[in-house]
Amino acid sequence: MDKRESFAPPAVGGSCLLVIFAVLCLTVFALLSLSTVQANDRLADASVEAVSAYYQADRQAETILAQLRSGQMPQGVTADGATYIYIYTCPISDTQSLEVRVRLEGDSWTVLRWQAVSTTQWEAGEGLDLWSGIMD
Repeated sequence: MDKRESFAPPAVGGSCLLVIFAVLCLTVFALLSLSTVQANDRLADASVEAVSAYYQADRQAETILAQLRSGQMPQGVTADGATYIYIYTCPISDTQSLEVRVRLEGDSWTVLRWQAVSTTQWEAGEGLDLWSGIMD
């Protein structure tokens, strides 16, 4: 007597697809997290460089101000003899400098301006292409 046994393999297709999908999702999220960390690291490095450059220019400006207070006239300082205003700049980067303007009033010095300014020339854009409200 021929008995044919029917063998049904276990139904694992759906669970395998679910596991594969979960692994792919976790891999994508891991790669996105890694790229975010790298971008944050680059931003932090750029921030450290910018702050360091600013404080180096600030230190240089303070040194020049100390020389002015002691009666010396450092190179690069312009003076207006009538108003006793002294103006000088200290470079921060290729695109910024620290502009300082101080005034001598009797024996005291007043800081009129101590500001980081852009040294690049501003160029106007060509404008925006705005919709005029008329359909073509």
